[in-house]
Amino acid sequence: MIEKLEAIKNKYDILTEKIADPEVIARMDEWKKIAKERADMEETVQKYIEYKQVEAEKNSAEESVLTETDPEMKELFEEEIISCKKKLEDIVEELKILLLPKDPNDDKNVILEIRGGAGGEEAALFASILYKMYARFAEAHRWKVEEIDINATELGGVKEVTFSISGKGAYSKLKFESGVHRVQRVPETESQGRVHTSTATVAVLPEVEDVEVNIEEKDLIIETCRSSGAGGQHINKTESCIRMVHIPTGIVVNCQDERSQIKNREKAMKVMKSRLYDYYNSRYMSEYAENRKSQVGTGDRSERIRTYNFPQGRVTDHRIGMTLYNLPDFIMGDIEEMLDALAINDREKKLASQED
Repeated sequence: MIEKLEAIKNKYDILTEKIADPEVIARMDEWKKIAKERADMEETVQKYIEYKQVEAEKNSAEESVLTETDPEMKELFEEEIISCKKKLEDIVEELKILLLPKDPNDDKNVILEIRGGAGGEEAALFASILYKMYARFAEAHRWKVEEIDINATELGGVKEVTFSISGKGAYSKLKFESGVHRVQRVPETESQGRVHTSTATVAVLPEVEDVEVNIEEKDLIIETCRSSGAGGQHINKTESCIRMVHIPTGIVVNCQDERSQIKNREKAMKVMKSRLYDYYNSRYMSEYAENRKSQVGTGDRSERIRTYNFPQGRVTDHRIGMTLYNLPDFIMGDIEEMLDALAINDREKKLASQED
């Protein structure tokens, strides 16, 4: 581990020199890239410097114990050695976490897609609850929420909705939400008070840069149509809705949020790039997918990850076996505790697999 940390510090020192080089500063794109790489290493380097300082203090105290003749001073040095050893143990644990491979998407914005699953109108109503839950969570973090496309029902549910959340670290917080969410409750339309089970699927995609996905114009079919509201009624008379089809993969994106056709086209392209990134990345990561028992969950859209039980007021995440009895607050966007627990569990699994 020390060799790895030394290599990181050496590279950090080189990057520090580069960002102060006038020739590099003149090439702003290159400078930004170097500055970001250095910033990503800074916490690890500072923690390693702290490790070396504490280790030096321990070594000095050990040498003093061997030469000190005063019993009281000798006792003080021995206490310092014990204190330094405890600090070093804590720092080593922190360094292990800092050295874990970072998800390159963690700082990115996200695109969420929620679809009603089994359960008809009740599933659509549940999908609407999830949409509002994530939107409230994002707003509490002062992140920007933008609706891209929505297929609403007359009773206030959504068959499917696509929206973006923009904010630093949005993907790192929400990336474990992909999968099947299950709800157990008595529908308003149920006259005999029976509990029904319905589902909705959530897909969390990192928003990708242009350089990460290259889309050929010849591979796209782009059509315009009139935007429509609940029940299929037209809400405006201009053909501002965009339907985009990627021919090689068959991926389809609709966007009707804006009245401007140009803005809808831009949003649709953003979603298309994120879906293609996810599509190709999933194919390349097939080997990882087969061996990710060490991860929080597969992230597969077909995996049931969580149950929202309204009669008992509880929400249970099946991947980590965590149950919270705050369902009313949870669906109002108070999901931080669950998200943090998922992130911690993922980190612990990765640390354990490293040690193996």
